[in-house]
Amino acid sequence: MSIIRRLLISAIMGQHSTVVVTESNALQGREQAMQGVAKTHAANKNAMYPPFPEGTKSAIFGMGCFWGAERSFWKIPGVYSTQVGYAGGFTKNPTYGETCSGETGHTEAVRVIFYPDKVSFNSLLKSFWENHDPTTKDSQGNDSGPMYRSAIYCEDEEQLKAAKEAADSYSANLRTNGKTAVITTEIKKDAVFYYAEDYHQQYLQKNPGGYCSMRGTGVKYCQ
Repeated sequence: MSIIRRLLISAIMGQHSTVVVTESNALQGREQAMQGVAKTHAANKNAMYPPFPEGTKSAIFGMGCFWGAERSFWKIPGVYSTQVGYAGGFTKNPTYGETCSGETGHTEAVRVIFYPDKVSFNSLLKSFWENHDPTTKDSQGNDSGPMYRSAIYCEDEEQLKAAKEAADSYSANLRTNGKTAVITTEIKKDAVFYYAEDYHQQYLQKNPGGYCSMRGTGVKYCQ
């Protein structure tokens, strides 16, 4: 996908981002899961589908365009695998086009499979807070629309508690550094993750010079 096409979609969506999507007005989607997604991770050659190794856990993050967000996580030691997809909305097994329509309720997301004895959930949260701007509602960099919102979708209550505490901590970090903008990150548990199309998976591994929207606030995350 070209940068021009992505920016054009983002610009169009920016004009419609005020529409509130609910379960009753969201696109219906389909029962069939996304087809054609590779079974092996293009960067680290690990599995893209469960069952994942015993002892691993998962967490889902929304940080704007999922291309750069995914790369920021797969590079972290202790992360077993990453997959990009759509989460937080209502449409079953959506396509990229449907998600970009703003009528699914989903955000572009990265599911991170990690070994908690090798990398803590808090370390993943540090990467999350520092690699995007959680204060810009429904946008990141050049990308605008609800599919680019900041989000943390937790696997269990322990992660949920940690994520909410981390949001409070990062909010304090921002204030200490003279930034008054409010964190808009959506934090909740048990969001369903739907795989994105294969060409989106590990996009920047396949296209090293490709588009990346990662722009943080410049403020470090400290608890």
